[in-house]
Amino acid sequence: MIEIMIKDRDKGLSNMRPSWDQYYMEMAEVAKKRSTCKRRQVGAVIVKNQRILASGYNGAPSGITHCEEAGCLREELKVPSGERHELCRGLHAEQNAIIQAALHGVGIKDSIIYVTHMPCIICTKMMINAGIKKLIYKGDYPDRLSEQMLQEAGMIVEKYTEDEK
Repeated sequence: MIEIMIKDRDKGLSNMRPSWDQYYMEMAEVAKKRSTCKRRQVGAVIVKNQRILASGYNGAPSGITHCEEAGCLREELKVPSGERHELCRGLHAEQNAIIQAALHGVGIKDSIIYVTHMPCIICTKMMINAGIKKLIYKGDYPDRLSEQMLQEAGMIVEKYTEDEK
C-alpha cells in the first residue's frame, strides 16, 4: 500500500515539475524583469551540466544612470530595432552574463545560454568567442547576420516554445 502511494505521489510531482529547458528559460524571464531598458527587456542564463553559471539582463553598466532616467538616444533618433547598437548606453543581457562569469572566474566554455530573445550580432560574436556551444532563445530579433554567423560557427541553435516539456 505504501509503495503504491509513493509511486502515485511521484507521478503527480513529475507532471508539475518543469523540464530543464522550461526551468532555465523561466530563470531568464525572471532576470529580464531587472532590465532598465526602455525599448526591450531581455534576460539570459548560462548553464553547464545542469548548473547555472551566470545570468544577466540588459541595462546600463554598474554605477551608471539607468536608461529609464537618462533617456534613450536610439529612441530619440528613432533608430530601428537591431541597428546602431553603439548608440546604446546599456549592455545586453548576454554581454552581462558573459561579463559576470568572467568577473567571478567562472569558465563558460561548452555551456548553454538561454536568452529571452535571439541575440544581436555583437552578442553572437561574444558568445562564439566565449565558447558557448548551444543557444536556446524564445523571442525573435531582427538580425540576419547573427543567424548566419551562428550557423557558420556551428553553434547549436534552438527556438524555445512554451509547450516544450
